[in-house]
Amino acid sequence: MAGEDPLHVQALARLDAPLPPIVVHRETLRVVDGMHRLRAARLRGDERIAVRFFDGSAEDAFVHAVRVNTRHGLPLTQADRTAAAERIIRSHPHWSDRLIASATGLAASTVAALRRRATGQAPQVKARTGRDGRVRPVNPAEGRRRAGALIAAKPQASLREIADGAGIAVGTARDVRLRIRQGQDPVPKKLRDAESRMQETEICAQPAPAPVVVAAEPAASVTVSTDPPLKKLCKDPSLRFTEDGRALLQLLSAHTLGGTRWRRLLDAVPAHRRAMVAQAARYCGESWLRFAIELERRAV
Repeated sequence: MAGEDPLHVQALARLDAPLPPIVVHRETLRVVDGMHRLRAARLRGDERIAVRFFDGSAEDAFVHAVRVNTRHGLPLTQADRTAAAERIIRSHPHWSDRLIASATGLAASTVAALRRRATGQAPQVKARTGRDGRVRPVNPAEGRRRAGALIAAKPQASLREIADGAGIAVGTARDVRLRIRQGQDPVPKKLRDAESRMQETEICAQPAPAPVVVAAEPAASVTVSTDPPLKKLCKDPSLRFTEDGRALLQLLSAHTLGGTRWRRLLDAVPAHRRAMVAQAARYCGESWLRFAIELERRAV
């Protein structure tokens, strides 16, 4: 970020041995690695310098430049590494925190913090590529829940069938089956907590919705009647006697607003938080709508 170091250039220029090849992006002819060597060669009057060409996109060339500069030459500063990580998060959102950390010389936890700060600027993805080249879901809880549903629908299915159907590893499918047999939630607590934090981050990153103009109605008419299907669902043993079923019923009951309860909740929101609460409520409503659409699709 501070440009070339003139003292380092002079030190390289005094070397008698040929300078190592610089790396140049073939498409743009930009120097990817070796600006100090190039300056040194010019300083001592060299007309030629050895070059290795990099083939790939400009974004990949930048990653290569960062990676090699964390391993040799003049060390990158903490500010350089941080700025590089922020840029890679935007250009390679499908890379895991550990993969970006390995390229920038930062800790994975530091990259994760930078990614949280960049939410809304970087494209959102559902899966990321790790250092080992494997692609893993950003939210592993979803795959575990799909596996739990498959196990409930087909108790005799093999672990391979469950894993393929849910898009998870065989080992994960085995763990889900074991947890269900023990009466536990197929999603461990640490994954549920991580999912909650992720959802909170997404809510905060949602852009403010465009205002919607509706016909004015008297305040007393803003009510929602209790949904009769909910009463029937609460009596269904297939939902009442499973952990996920009970959680679903609790969510549906909590989100069924009507009568004086709606008015109490409206009055409980402080004036300076009304817009933000409205934004969060819209987000929740959209999530339930997606949930309903998926259920209706499966019912066909």
